Amino acid sequence: MTMREYARLETKALLQRLAIQVDRGAGSPEADSVHDLRVAIRRLSRCVGVFAQFYPRQSGRKLRQQLSTLMDAAGAVRDLDVAIALLGEAGLSRRTAAVVRLNCDRRKQSRAFVTEVRHWKSRRLPRGWRHKLEL
Repeated sequence: MTMREYARLETKALLQRLAIQVDRGAGSPEADSVHDLRVAIRRLSRCVGVFAQFYPRQSGRKLRQQLSTLMDAAGAVRDLDVAIALLGEAGLSRRTAAVVRLNCDRRKQSRAFVTEVRHWKSRRLPRGWRHKLEL
């Protein structure tokens, strides 16, 4: 197997994983689904960066730029999940003003996240990239 074949095979698998996580995230902004989507984005982004020479000109760069939008939406939710968990581990009650505020912020960010994920899903972005990357 050549490096080009390996790069394309790996990219195809990571695009499939991203599509699965986008579907999962569109259905539920639970902490695990947000985390798993971020992992899928990060792995695909790294793969495309490392193997950029094997894709058509600039297509990998464009894909990484589009991924950053989804990563930002997921990151906003994930950051709040981590903060809420840390406050819980520190012994703060769920009724503490800081925790209540973070939970309110998380609900708001979760709505924005789900909107972004559904937008991705409706545009079928992972499938379109297969064509752009010539996979």
